[in-house]
Amino acid sequence: MRILRAEHMGWCFGVRDAVQRVLQEAQRQPVTVLGELVHNETVNDGLRARGVTLETQPGEVNTGTVVITAHGTSDVVRQEAQEHFPKVVDTTCPLVRAAHDAVKRLVADGFHPVIIGQRNHVEVRGLTGDLDTFDVVLTAADVAALPAGKRFGVVAQTTQPMERVRWLTGLIRDRFPKAEVRLVDTVCLPTKQRQASAVELAQHCDAVVVIGGINSNNTRELAETCGRYCRHVFRIERASELRREMFVELETVGITAGTSTPDEVIDEVERWMHEKLDGESAGVESNSGTGTVPVRVVV
Repeated sequence: MRILRAEHMGWCFGVRDAVQRVLQEAQRQPVTVLGELVHNETVNDGLRARGVTLETQPGEVNTGTVVITAHGTSDVVRQEAQEHFPKVVDTTCPLVRAAHDAVKRLVADGFHPVIIGQRNHVEVRGLTGDLDTFDVVLTAADVAALPAGKRFGVVAQTTQPMERVRWLTGLIRDRFPKAEVRLVDTVCLPTKQRQASAVELAQHCDAVVVIGGINSNNTRELAETCGRYCRHVFRIERASELRREMFVELETVGITAGTSTPDEVIDEVERWMHEKLDGESAGVESNSGTGTVPVRVVV
């Protein structure tokens, strides 16, 4: 068996910086994260093990320092936190901040904001939390339900695939041919890189193992993308979910991971595949997308 590794996968800088910031703060004083710092239970369990508390409701916080997650929040929620807690640590990803700024500019320019994303996702709730009027779309039916208007400003949840963003924006333009539709690309570069690598990887594989948190949108999107190009996709959080029988009669298997998946979890999956499929696997290769794939043997 040949095992290919996606060129771009795993932790993005926004997640890495958020985790490092929280651990630094936790060394100084007790810290509570408002929600999940990132959508990966392995990461959140690691934070708890270092003394960090995670609470979903501000009223449950018993520390003087609270953390706003990498997914960001609305200005209203941020202001409330600053009024109620002595110290607020904001780990919002800079690319999520850019999406917030894009929405504000569109509204200031007179556009009705339309956000492409999951309505109940924490990032989308943050993007819409300060808006008087807005719409959130994810399907063609959502676009069909949009009220008529003359100017639509479109942004996306940062982890949405660009293919979907372009498709839905096109549907809005088709539905309202006389309206002005302005799209501001807010999909983050790490998402674009991981999506492109997933396409390249899946085209060369019989199956792809997608590693990431069960609540991670970008991991879900990676799995869906891989499923369009290869027959088998195994979405897992940890190596313990893998079984030998999953790989029977498969010649080439790929590995990719969401932006909130730490390196040690990816390495654990690679080690499992090497140890459990020993004799069937020649090692792990890095898929460079160039047609020639340099071999990297897991030891």
